[in-house]
Amino acid sequence: MSDLEVQTLAEIPAGPGLSQMQRVTSIFSAPSKTFEDIKRGNRSWWMPWVIMAVVGYLFFAVITTRVTMQTVVDNQSKLMSESQQEKMAQMPPEQRAMTAKWTLYITEGIFIASPVFVLVVAAVVSLVLWGTINFIFGGKASFGSIFAVWFFANLPSIFKSLLGVLVLFVGGTPETFNIKNFAPTNLAAFFYPNPAEANKALYALTSSLDAITIWSLILMGMGVAIVAGVKRSSGYVAVFGWWAILVLIGVGWAAAFG
Repeated sequence: MSDLEVQTLAEIPAGPGLSQMQRVTSIFSAPSKTFEDIKRGNRSWWMPWVIMAVVGYLFFAVITTRVTMQTVVDNQSKLMSESQQEKMAQMPPEQRAMTAKWTLYITEGIFIASPVFVLVVAAVVSLVLWGTINFIFGGKASFGSIFAVWFFANLPSIFKSLLGVLVLFVGGTPETFNIKNFAPTNLAAFFYPNPAEANKALYALTSSLDAITIWSLILMGMGVAIVAGVKRSSGYVAVFGWWAILVLIGVGWAAAFG
């Protein structure tokens, strides 16, 4: 092909971008199409954010009606380490009651403000990945494109929430509901049906090996590589490298303070 033909092809404008719904559906059928669309400059992220918020509030409503937030807090108290339980038992009754009250408020507040927390997490993770893929792997991604990739790559998380809803309707009991591991998508859910009897470090490790999380990480690595214009392997190393670091930190923390 001659230089003139190459130049002519380069000047051909890109076709129309994908619609919002096409970007959402493509992430499950042909994710590279969504990421290529983001690379072309279509960095809108509001649709996956709205979908995750709606599903999240649905999950919150089901928990509130079938479990109650007080039961959620009580169940988490049962999973505390012995040292934490002893510390709570040594508190004066008034202080213990106040602590329990504030724990309930905070738990409810996290659910209610979850869309805001999602934005904060997306911004922090995107900033880290933006710096990693550009300065370490020589990419040329903008922060906005990484930010959009994060939202679309995390769309599979809605299936975990929906599975949690299903579990509560078909067989889950309020007394065994664990808000930190509510769906059987990871090894911990199968190896340690009773988290209170599990080794804290092993539980942290096996709960990290989650099918939905790994699905999202694969999408994230692919998307980061595409918008940055680097090899897929670079995107996967960047994403899974940071994930491995966080897993090790979590396991170490559980081993030391669990």
